[in-house]
Amino acid sequence: MNKKAKKYLGYLGKAILAFFVSTILMVVIYRFVPVPYTFLMFQRGFERMADGKSFQIKKDWVSKNKINPKLDLAVFCAEDQNFLIHEGFDMKAIEEAMEYNEKHANSKHPKTRGASTISQQCAKNVFLWPNRGWIRKGLEVYFTFLIEKIWSKERIMEVYLNVIEFGDGVYGAEAAAKTYFNCSAAQLTAPQCALMAIVLPNPRKFDLAKASSYMHKRQNWVLRQMGYQGGELDYDKEAELKEKETKAQTQPTTTKNKKKKSIHK
Repeated sequence: MNKKAKKYLGYLGKAILAFFVSTILMVVIYRFVPVPYTFLMFQRGFERMADGKSFQIKKDWVSKNKINPKLDLAVFCAEDQNFLIHEGFDMKAIEEAMEYNEKHANSKHPKTRGASTISQQCAKNVFLWPNRGWIRKGLEVYFTFLIEKIWSKERIMEVYLNVIEFGDGVYGAEAAAKTYFNCSAAQLTAPQCALMAIVLPNPRKFDLAKASSYMHKRQNWVLRQMGYQGGELDYDKEAELKEKETKAQTQPTTTKNKKKKSIHK
């Protein structure tokens, strides 16, 4: 290997090291510090300007104890009911989405189903840009892994609820509560929380200011799910739920092995 090649490899090695150090440091910092802005916020702001509107970013970071815990539960029920169990990726949901998309790929009006978890959505919104390319998806996996290892589930939800888009130029639970319900995030009612949760998959399509009949139908479904979950999201049960899930996954194998042993007897 000549000197020039070694020089370029040295630069590449330093660049890779700098990437890992800087990204891990950023994740560690955001474990304790509020996220100021995201790429999406600026992109939407410039898109507004392109449409002849003013640049606008409505956001107001608040700590989790200033957000009605019903919103945690509503988002959990609407977006990711395995949030406390998975390690950032819901493999069962991914398999089901792939099967569904493959099945409907040749239909006249194909609809795709996603399987992103709250952790993935949080990682994408905080650290990345809106794009469906493979590079962005790969980085999403990387940052999802990091926040799952460095943050708690409660911190992931807190950050998510503070940066997620709720409408045109509106980001985070506090700004959304003030804009659409004229109250603080702490004063939100359960029905309001359920309505906010169902707009998250597509806040540019579903308007909190003008809720459609479909939105109200989904709102009622989320409220029922919230009731089934006991009315609150208990983060302290995370370890217990994971243990139950592990036992449930290993039970069929154990039973099958026992049956095989009995045959040999």
